[in-house]
Amino acid sequence: MTNKTQICVPLMVEDHSETLRDATLAAEHGADMVEYRVDVFFEDRSDDEKGTVEQLHDRIDRILDLVEVSPLPCIVTCRPHWEGGEYHGDDDERVALFEALGTAEKPPAYIDVELATYTRSKNIRQKINLAVNHPKQVRAVTTRLILSSHDFEGRPSDLTRKIIAMQDEPACSVVKIAYRARSIRDNLELFEILGDRQKPTIALGMGEFGLMSRILAPKFGGFLTFASLRDESTTAPGQITIDELLNLYRFRSITPTTKVYGIIGWPVTQSMSPMVHNAGFEKIGWDGVYVPMPVVADPTDEQASDASFIVTLSTLLDNERRFGFCGASITIPHKERASRYINNNFLDTPAGEEVIKIGAANTFKQDWTEISETYWVPDGSYVINSDASAIRSLLENALNRLSSRHICIIGAGGAARAAAWVALSGGAHVSVYNRTADRAERFVEVLNTDRGDGWEGSLQSISKSDAKEQVFDLYINCTPVGMTNGPDPEGLSIPIPDMGNLAPETVFFDTVYNPIETPMLKAAKERGYRTIDGVQMFVKQAEAQFEIWTGTSAPDGLFDRLVRKKLSN
Repeated sequence: MTNKTQICVPLMVEDHSETLRDATLAAEHGADMVEYRVDVFFEDRSDDEKGTVEQLHDRIDRILDLVEVSPLPCIVTCRPHWEGGEYHGDDDERVALFEALGTAEKPPAYIDVELATYTRSKNIRQKINLAVNHPKQVRAVTTRLILSSHDFEGRPSDLTRKIIAMQDEPACSVVKIAYRARSIRDNLELFEILGDRQKPTIALGMGEFGLMSRILAPKFGGFLTFASLRDESTTAPGQITIDELLNLYRFRSITPTTKVYGIIGWPVTQSMSPMVHNAGFEKIGWDGVYVPMPVVADPTDEQASDASFIVTLSTLLDNERRFGFCGASITIPHKERASRYINNNFLDTPAGEEVIKIGAANTFKQDWTEISETYWVPDGSYVINSDASAIRSLLENALNRLSSRHICIIGAGGAARAAAWVALSGGAHVSVYNRTADRAERFVEVLNTDRGDGWEGSLQSISKSDAKEQVFDLYINCTPVGMTNGPDPEGLSIPIPDMGNLAPETVFFDTVYNPIETPMLKAAKERGYRTIDGVQMFVKQAEAQFEIWTGTSAPDGLFDRLVRKKLSN
């Protein structure tokens, strides 16, 4: 048996020839194994009756034929509907299939049987034992048994009991636990299960919150992980494609020493940060992997959102777990929360002036010192706001100087605070417009209170009509208006005046990066004004994060090329 964590592509069998083509394609894509899910195929009958013995043997023969010509070692699974599958037939017929598979001339490498089925009766257990490589088996049998347990609702209350039962069963070669993850913390428990394994073990979280468990299986010695051949052919919630697993997350390079980074936010599914940072790690040979880390936030319950954020970060930083969490990007809606709680709860030294004054952080780094193979101690941690450094670079490049410039900021969130702080610290005069006037006024009040000593700039809130009528050197959109799949994808955050009302060198800057050319930027270009797109900001802040984590500059131009190519497809 190989020691590496294998990749298994599950295939829902409906047509023999099509399944065989997909199995061959899975091999070409780099899979180590395929799982033939025969739930529907095995139940298929020519009429509504229970089916004749001949029909049963015919269905079994077709599955044996598929196994015989399989281009990869395979698992055969016939999952009943009561455990998330699509088989509604009798257990006796499934057991007959298992017996036939175990005694075939070319048997599968594994059969997967639910713990609940295996323990239902002594008769079923004896028949399955005859079909697999069992310590007391007299005849030679090469098929091994995966005992499995699935819960599509959440963590089963009797999880420990199930694991012990599977580990203690002599016929069981591989233990499989899969349940719907409800938070990042569920992944950490799954990794502990792998670390404490007595037998080869599969421990996976289903759903969006369980993605980390699929990607990081090699770090904790998982027997295998599942990846679909296509987005539309997943057999469990949260499965990603084999191409994503191998190419986006560099699955084959993950080892027990691999450092873990991620993006903390809600939602994070569409983020491009994993794409750029993992590509950067590969380019410089950095032993790290960057994964999505969704942390739920409820805009109607700030206290619960705060607690979720703090508990998640505490769990990730628990050095007893040997998780290797070394840093994260922090995005909406947790930037301000990160500034408050990381600074107060997790840092050995206070956050820098930018984070404190802006009241938002988007980058966290944690260093560790290894005391022994099983114990590390924290060795420095800090937060920064790389949005601010990115905005400063872009503004200074566009305007040459910030002193005495007039800048209009649309929005009052974390990005707007970073933009305002940068502009004010450079001596610019800043006017803030927000759809909710009270929020803009509060925004100005807080920043004016916290502003640095000696700043020559000014800050005020204005109405939308003032924003349209007044003349500014630069406009910055810090709202989601114009964003693909956002609340107003066709909208203009602020109407663009015709040429003549503003100087030709006026700059329009949009922090939205999808699409690359937002409605605001398109209108500004059509009128001859200069523009800065959101990709430039995204890339610069990501490059700053990358250098903080690795101590090495991001590969020149790589992030920008990747993002523009992705958004252009």
